[in-house]
Parts: sequence; C-alpha cells; structure tokens
Amino acid sequence: MAETTPTQRLHLVMGGRVTDPRGIEFQDPESLHVVGVFSCYEAAVDAWRAQAHRTVDDAEMKYVVVPIHKLLTPED
Repeated sequence: MAETTPTQRLHLVMGGRVTDPRGIEFQDPESLHVVGVFSCYEAAVDAWRAQAHRTVDDAEMKYVVVPIHKLLTPED
C-alpha cells in the first residue's frame, strides 16, 4: 500500500498569556484559547489578526499561527 502525501495545509490559531512579551512561552498552557483550525494560511492569518487586534492593549497576550500540516508530515 503506497503512502499518500496530504495536499491539505492545516493551520492552528491559538493564544494566551505569555511569561515574557518577547517570547512565546505561555504561562498556563492548559488555558490556551484555541481560535480554530483553518485549511489555508490566509484564513488563519485573518483569524489571528482579529484576535491580536482584540487584545492589542494587553502586552502579555499573544496569538500565534501554527502550521500543523508540517507536524503531520515533517519530511515535507
């Protein structure tokens, strides 16, 4: 049986309070706000931007886009 490479590019948008505004170490990983999983980078960036703008006055809140398709197929 031949392995197939998925063509889907999934991106996770999540965020929470960080220990240092210059980094991405979250204070409480169990309470991360998961915005959602998106099938294209552009939609993920739109969701990230909306959340980042909502929390712009709080320097300890940070949202990130994680390319989870790279975790599923690391050899790509």
